[in-house]
Amino acid sequence: MTTNRQNGSLYVNIQNKIATVEFGHPASNSFPSELLERLTNELHAIAKNDEVSVVILKSEGERAFCAGASFDELVGITNLEEGKKFFSGFANVINAMRTCGKIIIGRIQGKTVGGGVGLAAACDYVLATEAASIKLSELTIGIGPFVIEPAVSRKIGLAATSTLTLDATSWQNAYWAKEKGLYAKVFESIKELDEEVAHLATKLSSYNSEALSEMKKVFWKKTDHWDDLLIERAKISGELVLSDFTKKALSKFAKK
Repeated sequence: MTTNRQNGSLYVNIQNKIATVEFGHPASNSFPSELLERLTNELHAIAKNDEVSVVILKSEGERAFCAGASFDELVGITNLEEGKKFFSGFANVINAMRTCGKIIIGRIQGKTVGGGVGLAAACDYVLATEAASIKLSELTIGIGPFVIEPAVSRKIGLAATSTLTLDATSWQNAYWAKEKGLYAKVFESIKELDEEVAHLATKLSSYNSEALSEMKKVFWKKTDHWDDLLIERAKISGELVLSDFTKKALSKFAKK
């Protein structure tokens, strides 16, 4: 079962040097601003915790991993400052994952859209089920995956990112995502997924934490400029969400 809290839920459990971070939201585990901020803060706290060397990022339930941005909040954006602030939420989470200093394992149990794909791409190692199809649907509502593009392109390359972005109405299945490098392994069931996630996390937690931290720096080389880049991208999205095209596209999602 997923949470029924309208601002979502976030739980962190730390055991044996492994921090399990689990987020949830009743709308297919989508992210309102408050939940993005909470996740960013938790990641910063974990980064400073010497008792943690590995992070598992997961979402609640057995269906969607993450539906991306909260449509309720997108509909409510009325000016550039609000738009930039909202999209900066995803920028801050990705940068927190990038600079965390701990290896982050993504546990993807189901479909993921938009910003959720960005979260998966910002993980250092991702395990998924066959149900974990992906889609970047932003162009269909008049914006684009500007904030998450650097993370996605870094992981799967520009060609695959272009395919996801421009074929905005199509799902790409988990094996496509594995072939392109987003997922390391794909499993038939959630049970198999969880067993492998636990096994990998336990194995990594037995390694030298300093070596893991230094290795993470290597993985994320040449990304120091992302603090500025992703906020610049958030501004682009913040402007586009105010366009007539996007307002009209979002109107169908507005609560009556």
